Amino acid sequence: MSYKLQVGEMKASYVTDKEIWSHFNYIFSSKSRNSTTYKFVLVKAIIENLYNINENFELKYFNLFGSFTRIYWNLVVHHKLNQINMTGKQAEVHKILLEFQAKHGIDSSFVFDKLSNELQLKIITTVTRRCKINVMGALYGDTAGTIYNFDNKKDVLQLNASYYAFMQRFQKIVTYLTNYQLALFLEKFNDQEDTRGLLVKVENVSKRSSLNQFYEILSSFYSGTCFYCGKTIKNKSGAHVDHFIPWSFVQADQLWNLVISCSRCNLSKNDKLASDIYLSALIDRNQEFLTVQQVKVREDMKVYASNKLESLYHYTVENGYSDFWMPK
Repeated sequence: MSYKLQVGEMKASYVTDKEIWSHFNYIFSSKSRNSTTYKFVLVKAIIENLYNINENFELKYFNLFGSFTRIYWNLVVHHKLNQINMTGKQAEVHKILLEFQAKHGIDSSFVFDKLSNELQLKIITTVTRRCKINVMGALYGDTAGTIYNFDNKKDVLQLNASYYAFMQRFQKIVTYLTNYQLALFLEKFNDQEDTRGLLVKVENVSKRSSLNQFYEILSSFYSGTCFYCGKTIKNKSGAHVDHFIPWSFVQADQLWNLVISCSRCNLSKNDKLASDIYLSALIDRNQEFLTVQQVKVREDMKVYASNKLESLYHYTVENGYSDFWMPK
């Protein structure tokens, strides 16, 4: 009955890679009780927030369930996918989202980040309350109580340092396995879908439809030139907001990982990792950000540290992004 737990303390401070793999194997196996997609989406949300974790390995529920809610909304409302393995029934979070959709007359074409900030906050708050009841304890139980400490009254989880390091080192494969198992689960209870189509949808549920909000901040910190090639960008239409560490790896939009590039560099770089000569430039740029009050108080900048960015770059290489890119 671990899914009903409201408080959970880590049973071990150190867990080996072999033990962690066995836990993920269990989560993805038929032995784990998966009547809904909750566990899969929670793992995706943790991966998406690895770089929102502070120096004490703590992650705020608001960030965690902000990701959880966005993923769920895009699966349920935008893609109209059933999330439970019982015919004629709906998962509780599924019901909550459909109620918000109906109450506010929202068309299914709207992905989550197209909603107003006020409405997003209301939905995240409601989903968080529901998830406290039976989501946090379920994943905790499947990992023998080793993945994190949690206390639903404090709205913060503390990830086990061993899991944190493991999920960084094996992020790409854990992400793929989670997406694939989620797609397989969805296929069983969504008759009109196939695995390939579902996998494409699952892989893209976290993508924002626009990065314009970041452009407004970034544009005030660059002199009208491309971060990579240094050439002048003559107008806004030629300025692209680029993920320095490819989005396919971080799967999150963090100000400290975004730069303005010209369209040519952005399209050429695509899903590649820029040469490490640009890493120092980005660290310098981020240091400048930290001198500006309205920027450094942002949630994504509060947990930023240059050594974390350097580690992330290293882990990106370890995960197979070794085709280094430089502008021609």
